[in-house]
Amino acid sequence: MSLVETNWLEQNINKVKIIDCSWHMPQTKRNGFSEYKINHIPEAIFFDLDFNSKKDTELPHMLVETDDWKEIVSKMGIKNNDKIVIYDNSDVASACRCWFNFIYFGHNPKLVHVLNGGLKKWIIENRQVTAEIPNIKITNYNCIEKKELVKNKNFVDQNIKEQKFKIIDARSKERFEGKVPEPRKGLRSGNIENSFCIPFNECLNENKTFKNKDELENVFKTCLENLDEKNIVFSCGSGVTACVLALAYSLINDKYHPCIYDGSWAEYGLT
Repeated sequence: MSLVETNWLEQNINKVKIIDCSWHMPQTKRNGFSEYKINHIPEAIFFDLDFNSKKDTELPHMLVETDDWKEIVSKMGIKNNDKIVIYDNSDVASACRCWFNFIYFGHNPKLVHVLNGGLKKWIIENRQVTAEIPNIKITNYNCIEKKELVKNKNFVDQNIKEQKFKIIDARSKERFEGKVPEPRKGLRSGNIENSFCIPFNECLNENKTFKNKDELENVFKTCLENLDEKNIVFSCGSGVTACVLALAYSLINDKYHPCIYDGSWAEYGLT
C-alpha cells in the first residue's frame, strides 16, 4: 500500500527513512524548512520541493535530471533498498509529489509510502516531535528514470485526437471550467480538450487523510467507467496535486503505475 498510518510509523520509526516534504504556496507566507527546524517527526530529513526541482525552466516543480536526483538523494543519506515514509505539513499534496518523484526515478514503489494525515494528525495524536536535525551519512544512490510515467505537451496534444489515455485534472471545478482566473500570471483559464476533472480534495477527508477504498471508487467513477483502467494521466496546476490523484487511484487499482503531465496547466495554459 502507498499509505502508512501514524500507528505503524511510530512502531517502525527506526526501520524507515522519514522525509518531511512540507511546502506551501507563496501567498500563505509560510516556509516549510523554517517550520521543520522547529517541529518535525524524529529523524525526519527535509526535502525542499522548490530547490529540488529543475532550475533551467520557468515551469514550477519540473523533474530534475537523473544525475541531479542521484546527488539529491545521496545527500539525504538514502539507499536504494531503504523503506521510505514521506509526510508534509501542507495537506498531503507535496508529500504525494515527493512520493511520485521517487517512483519516477526507479525506487521500488513497494518501499515508498506517504504518511496518512501527515504531521497534523501525528501532532493531534500527541506523538513525539523534535527540533533536532538528524546527522546524515552520504550514500551513493543510483536511479533509473521511468520515462513512461511522465507525459509532455506533445503527447498531450497528440492524445486529443488519438485518445490513447485519459487526462484527469486535479484543479478545482471553477478553475477547470474557466470560471475563475488562474493564480499564476500569464495563464489563460480553462482545461485540456477532452480532459476530466476530479478536484484533489474530493479524495480526502476533512482532516486530510485519504478516503476509504469504497469512497474513492465512487469519486473516480464520476470520470471512469472501468476502475481497472491503466492509461490515465493526471494533471493539475503545477504537477503537485496531480500526484494526490495518482496516489488515490493507486489505492483502488494496485496495477496502476502513477503517470502525470509534469508541465500541467502551468505549461498548457500559457498564453
